[in-house]
Amino acid sequence: MVRTPLTPEERERGERLGRLLRTARGERSMVDVAAAAGLSAETLRKIETGRAPTPAFFTVAALAAVLGLSMDELVTSCAFAPAV
Repeated sequence: MVRTPLTPEERERGERLGRLLRTARGERSMVDVAAAAGLSAETLRKIETGRAPTPAFFTVAALAAVLGLSMDELVTSCAFAPAV
């Protein structure tokens, strides 16, 4: 199965998510946050750097819970905002 290439908007949304997660993680180590969310540090690194711009819902939900972010906050910060 071939994966459909991401649109520029999807890539930008992934980058916004990564920035938000890095900011929320603050001084905590990537290893500690990833372990608390049940992920590998490599997965978290890929999400934070935008290399995994479309992580699974439950991955994002687990990270949000560990970082004290609400899903509403994530949607507001990361959702596609059409140009006006």
